[in-house]
Amino acid sequence: MDRKLSYLREMNNKLSTNGEKDSFPIMLEWNTTGSRRKTIVFLCCVAVVFLILSIRLSYLMIFRADYYSERADELHQRERAIKAARGEIYDRNGVLIAANKTVCTISVIHSQITDEEEVIRILSAELGLSEETVRKRVTKVSARERILSNVEKEIGDRIREYNLDGVKVDEDYKRYYPYGTLASKVLGFTGSDNQGIIGLEVQYEKYLKGTDGLILTITDAKGVELENTAEDRIDPINGKNLTTSLDINIQRYAEQAAQKVLEKKNANSVSVLVMNPQNGEIYACVNLPEFDLNQPFTLLMEEEQQAALTEKEKQDLLNQMWRNRCINDTYEPGSTFKIITMSAALEEGVAGLEDSFSCPGFKIVEDRKIRCHKTSGHGGETFVQAVMNSCNPVFIELGLRLGVDRYYDYFQQFGLLTKTGIDLPGEAGTIMHKKENMGLVELATVSFGQSFQITPIQLVTTVSSLINGGNRITPHFGVDIRDEEGTILETLTYPVVEGVLSEETSKTVRYVLEQVVDGGSGKNAYLEGYHIGGKTATSEKLPRSENKYISSFLGFAPASDPQVIALITIDEPEGIYYGGTIAAPVIREIFENILPYLGIEADIKVKEGE
Repeated sequence: MDRKLSYLREMNNKLSTNGEKDSFPIMLEWNTTGSRRKTIVFLCCVAVVFLILSIRLSYLMIFRADYYSERADELHQRERAIKAARGEIYDRNGVLIAANKTVCTISVIHSQITDEEEVIRILSAELGLSEETVRKRVTKVSARERILSNVEKEIGDRIREYNLDGVKVDEDYKRYYPYGTLASKVLGFTGSDNQGIIGLEVQYEKYLKGTDGLILTITDAKGVELENTAEDRIDPINGKNLTTSLDINIQRYAEQAAQKVLEKKNANSVSVLVMNPQNGEIYACVNLPEFDLNQPFTLLMEEEQQAALTEKEKQDLLNQMWRNRCINDTYEPGSTFKIITMSAALEEGVAGLEDSFSCPGFKIVEDRKIRCHKTSGHGGETFVQAVMNSCNPVFIELGLRLGVDRYYDYFQQFGLLTKTGIDLPGEAGTIMHKKENMGLVELATVSFGQSFQITPIQLVTTVSSLINGGNRITPHFGVDIRDEEGTILETLTYPVVEGVLSEETSKTVRYVLEQVVDGGSGKNAYLEGYHIGGKTATSEKLPRSENKYISSFLGFAPASDPQVIALITIDEPEGIYYGGTIAAPVIREIFENILPYLGIEADIKVKEGE
């Protein structure tokens, strides 16, 4: 700009000397004025920008000061979690069945490591990891990198003693199950994050989980924790404890009895349910083979076989291993379902104890000839004798007398078509013909327990309501929630539907089922000194052509006032497969152990044969 002005002045002087018109002075004045305008505009712009910046700075300093102060603190703070102890699980007698074990989590803070090679060497040796694996994690630039979780406390203590810069050893909790495989598919287990995955562990997660705490430490600009600085601490809140109705002694008795028949009959599986029919508390739930809760991802097979599996194949097998067949799987109940048919017929008044029937060994329904298990027939028999004989033609007759509409009404009244509401995840529902699709043949087959499927827990729950005076109870494991001192914080309650069957009919059902054990098809469940009621079943699996069976027996005691009910199902036993022959004796053995244990005394008169 100055050079331009000098040039213009020089030209102006020359023109003035030559006597020419004074035009350049005007031009010079004009350009000088333009330059000043530009300068003024420039200064105005600077002033506006400065004003905007001042306003913005004032806004940040006054109105956003707290926010940016927190952000600044975050840059110099590092959070370390303090794990909350998971709530413990107890059986009905206060025995600890799911506990916590102290373990360690090993991690590194990259910015604090002073000797990478030493850290890699020591962690690799102590943790049993390859140096390559450890190196990838140690050299990764991150605020905090986890090397390994669930490390035994002894190993964690040794690593801490090395006093390695940048290596952190934090204590954590790992779920521990003192009884290993006991009730594995009921209790369930937790994952690496200590969160419930299956069973009661996931069902009661909100009580058991707890809330983790925090330790806030101060660091410099490089992320190195400063010594001699105060730490902010938020203490963890431990999870609440769960008391269950499970009884480890009854569970053991049931498992031992089931294991014997599993091995003797080389069966695929054996399941046992033991419950209080008055209130729905479940004392035992066996699903053999069980798995080790402390190693839940280890399949029940040889290591070589596992190694040959794909990830999907392994996961599918794990899912099968974890299934609770009493809750998650359905099956054709067979003759144990005759208890439902009998109860409906008695309640509806279409049959009485003194009614007479005739069994020629079959019954023709429409174009179907449906045979009795005794192909030669039972001949003439009373209602009670028909139940004792588990006579199919008589139960078909009862179903036909009821008719589809009334029979279906009783399904709904007894609660068969809805889930039981048990406090375990994944309960399966009843698979029953739709009412509009149930013809006479379907009605006939359902009446003796075929052509539909239910869960074992549904059968036990429904029969409980038919023998306890007519109250539909909710089966359950959870009893109450307690704090660490044992104080009850919440008593768990469950729905009860009253009047699904009259007390009079319920009493009659108990009486008839006692006759089945005293001298009928369930006689192998008879236990001297006790009044026991029950019903046998032998159901053929689909497809029928494969001749595979499920043998079962449902029993309860005392017959006059049931305090315990039990169901056993044996899947695909080899050799003799009749429920009365191989299933009833197992319930007798279980009752022999648990009835005195539950304080149910033997009747001296029964022992003396009076």
